[in-house]
Amino acid sequence: MELKELNPEVLDKAANLLKAIAHPVRISIVQYLEDGKKRTVTEIHRKLGIGQATASHHLVILKDRGVLSSKREGKNTWYFLKHSNLKNVLISVGECCAPNPLKGA
Repeated sequence: MELKELNPEVLDKAANLLKAIAHPVRISIVQYLEDGKKRTVTEIHRKLGIGQATASHHLVILKDRGVLSSKREGKNTWYFLKHSNLKNVLISVGECCAPNPLKGA
């Protein structure tokens, strides 16, 4: 999809998606889930070294904004990325934030 093809509704959805991941913890969660595996809140909070309540808070935001999906199995809820292309968004943002060796930054 080219940028000129985007209509206001699509632009609004894109902005909301970017807002949803615009937090260091949420970026970390998306990065952790980018391998396509499903993980529980316990796995996520342990891996990221954050409290379980903090992880749950950010998972709710990501799920409500359409970044994540979840599946309940018994006592566990498994979280996973709704869109595999989010990995590409994070790669692009990371490249924009990395020091530019040509400019000495």
